[in-house]
Amino acid sequence: MLRWKDDNHAFIEKTGAILVSPEIFINKKLKIDDDAIRQLINVSSISAQDKIIATPDIHTGFGVPIGCVWASCEYISPCAVGYDINCGMRLITTPLSINEINIKQLADSIKQDIPLGEGKQNIRLEASIFIKILEKGVKGLPEIINTNEQLIKIYNESDFIEDIQSIEENGSMQCSAKYVSDTAKKRGQHQLGTLGGGNHFIEIQKIEKIFDEDLAQRFGLFKNQCVIMLHSGSRGLGAEIGDNYMKLSLSEMQKKNITILDKQLTYFKFDSDNGKKYFESMKAASNFAFANRQIMTMFIRKNFRHYYGRDLKLNTLYDVSHNIAKLENYYNREYIIHRKGATRAFPKKLMFNTKFANTGQPVLIPGSMGSASYILVGIDEGIKSMYSINHGAGRVMSRRQALGKIKHNGKIISEGLISDDAFKKSMDGIYLICENKKTIKEEAPAAYKNIDAVIEVVVNAKLAKLAAQTKPVAVLKG
Repeated sequence: MLRWKDDNHAFIEKTGAILVSPEIFINKKLKIDDDAIRQLINVSSISAQDKIIATPDIHTGFGVPIGCVWASCEYISPCAVGYDINCGMRLITTPLSINEINIKQLADSIKQDIPLGEGKQNIRLEASIFIKILEKGVKGLPEIINTNEQLIKIYNESDFIEDIQSIEENGSMQCSAKYVSDTAKKRGQHQLGTLGGGNHFIEIQKIEKIFDEDLAQRFGLFKNQCVIMLHSGSRGLGAEIGDNYMKLSLSEMQKKNITILDKQLTYFKFDSDNGKKYFESMKAASNFAFANRQIMTMFIRKNFRHYYGRDLKLNTLYDVSHNIAKLENYYNREYIIHRKGATRAFPKKLMFNTKFANTGQPVLIPGSMGSASYILVGIDEGIKSMYSINHGAGRVMSRRQALGKIKHNGKIISEGLISDDAFKKSMDGIYLICENKKTIKEEAPAAYKNIDAVIEVVVNAKLAKLAAQTKPVAVLKG
């Protein structure tokens, strides 16, 4: 099925229904499950004008594989963004070395301010105030600070001004929230400042390795430094929007008798009424997610400053999405770029008029909660993947396979592939806080590909350049 261009770059030939040959950045050491290949072929059978790219963490998703870039000239697809709209990464740096902090104390303290797990609430806002966040994102925060006592206590204007410069889209995608359903708004209205469940996390990490001294210095990184990596998205709001528009797109395609390769793989014409409504709603969910990560950053700063001084500087290195659709120009043509489980990695020339014009965009790639994560930077050669790389390690087994089947009362029906002892050993030396201990093995390191092998493909394929490697010392999970 796969044809190889070189050791890190494969493709699938145009045969049968395939209209455009999908490019896959992977090597022969990394496996791709058959369902992910099937989904990739389905996406490649929609339009000959499109470009389809898979990143080395590719695995089965909903309709479209996770670790996929779908560049379309005419379609926008809710399933090619996913349920967790603007799920993304943020890295916060500190001036402290890891041996200067009390890891357990800090992790326990942060947990008191940021609820972990599904369905949790934190910052409570009036409906009219909440709309400002949906339509302005991080830039709307100064307008609502005085409406909430929690926010008043943790807001710092100088932090805010610097943060804006280090967030994709400056944390704000201009949009209208009028197409977001009332149900979606109600689900998200009180969820700002919450982490969520699944693979979302807050990690206290140390800088384990520096690969590029100049880049590290420019990014404010040094060996054994304490940094914080944050992974979260648009919570119930994004899930509701995704579900609403996936169902609407399926219904619309069925009514129009459009050939459906997979009932999960649905889309709108970008310039259609529903296509425009989805794009506006997606941007509103993205604004929520940017603001959510910003508020959690404010809580993290509060806790560090409580123990290590109120003038302690904690900088946002970067905040980048990996579930989003955006308009970008490539090869003299405008595309709707869907990145699903794929991270933007812009080079210097595309970061003009930003603080990263002389370095390129920082790229944040987490491993599993027991393995390394990586900080990279976008480079010119990344054009071959439309300046996109993987968003993580990628799963090698489903959550059910990892955990086994367990009833709500805790009774084990079938054992998972990962034993309790193996899980405990994989987390040795890492302080773990999890909201649901019954399901935590779903996120065990063994459930994921080897992140080092995945990053090896990225570097050897010249999609991005390494800056540093981090290792977790404390993990907070839902």
